[in-house]
Amino acid sequence: MLKTVRDQAAGLTKDQRHAFVAAYLGWAMDAFDYFLVVLVYSEIAKDFDVSLTDMAFLTTVTLVMRPVGAALFGLWADRRGRRIPLMTDVVFYSIVGFACAFAPNYTVLLVLRLLYGIGMGGEWGLGAALAMEKIPAARRGFWSGLLQSGYSLGYLLAAVAFFVIEPAFGWRGLFGFSLLPALVALWVRTRVEESEVWEKSVRLNRTPAYQVFKNPAVLRRFLYLVALMTAFNWMSHGTQDIYPTFVKKGLGLSANTSIAIAVVYNIGAILGGVLLGAYSERLGRRRTIMIAATGGLLVVPFFVLSTSVGWLMLSSFLMQVCVQGAWGVIPAHLTEMSPDSIRGFYPGVTYQLGNLIAALNLPIQEALAGRHGYPAAMAWTILPTLAVVILLSAVGKEAKGIRFGTTGAQTPADSAADAPRRP
Repeated sequence: MLKTVRDQAAGLTKDQRHAFVAAYLGWAMDAFDYFLVVLVYSEIAKDFDVSLTDMAFLTTVTLVMRPVGAALFGLWADRRGRRIPLMTDVVFYSIVGFACAFAPNYTVLLVLRLLYGIGMGGEWGLGAALAMEKIPAARRGFWSGLLQSGYSLGYLLAAVAFFVIEPAFGWRGLFGFSLLPALVALWVRTRVEESEVWEKSVRLNRTPAYQVFKNPAVLRRFLYLVALMTAFNWMSHGTQDIYPTFVKKGLGLSANTSIAIAVVYNIGAILGGVLLGAYSERLGRRRTIMIAATGGLLVVPFFVLSTSVGWLMLSSFLMQVCVQGAWGVIPAHLTEMSPDSIRGFYPGVTYQLGNLIAALNLPIQEALAGRHGYPAAMAWTILPTLAVVILLSAVGKEAKGIRFGTTGAQTPADSAADAPRRP
């Protein structure tokens, strides 16, 4: 496995490295700001005198608005290129995230998190399109896994920042700090050249998005990917968003212990995404997802029933190896399944529509936990979700290794590189 990783990791050009770093840092900073709320929403609830169920809607409105950002910035990127929309997006979400530090009440914070969702929605699709369009086809698996691990790195950095900043400056200080790393990501983006694949696709085809969707194969693929991303988002948010509260409120452990466990399982998430992403070049995208989700099913009993710190760390580490191992395939998988002419729009919107449908995950888990306890709430939501991920992956298809810039407005299903059955 290590040889597979080394082979795929080597040999990028300077521009390819810059594009990847820009996408990676942007996604990491998005996740950093998102998980700040997850880590401190019990503290914010206390300051604003609102219930934890109401506080859970801070994450819900962020998820709900992500498809809006994906659509707006994606359409712009397909018409004008990847660079400028990406840079505009990072400035927008940096300002909104910073403004959260000064929210005077719950309502203002809710509106700011709604606006932040627009910026977060625009980030992933454009970053993934730019990075994957520049990475050589045979190496997409590793770089896809590493790119998606930026989400886990953002969570990890948020956990570390909680340790260092929150005791001295409170939750407001955490949001104030979020401006600095986002500006670093913006600086890197200024060094990235435009996507050659986008420039070529514009020369080949200027068909608007609504015309592309008149192709039944494109629309059918789109709906299938939305369903797949719904299951994926329920899987990741179902195993992450409620977990710090489960450790603190459900088990009565300290906030510092909760964050220490979060650090451990995010290390597992990064390792899982990189290793399984790389191995998807051998196993295929769908098979890798199915193996990872099956591993997650085996871990669930330990994940939801552990009570000691050691078992909590081990079970959550293994769960995130599996969950984010499956996610590591997604940047490559979605961009390979997208028509060239709408690759800025297609992956991001399918991803974020899945997020929209899964947005009620945390309130549902909190409501179930209030009635039946946290172990039952997690088990009843995680087990069926992992099963659905396996089922949808089994009946789907993939376009691993497809050459970008050759299909124009076609769906990859129409190319020689994508022979398996349609969903």
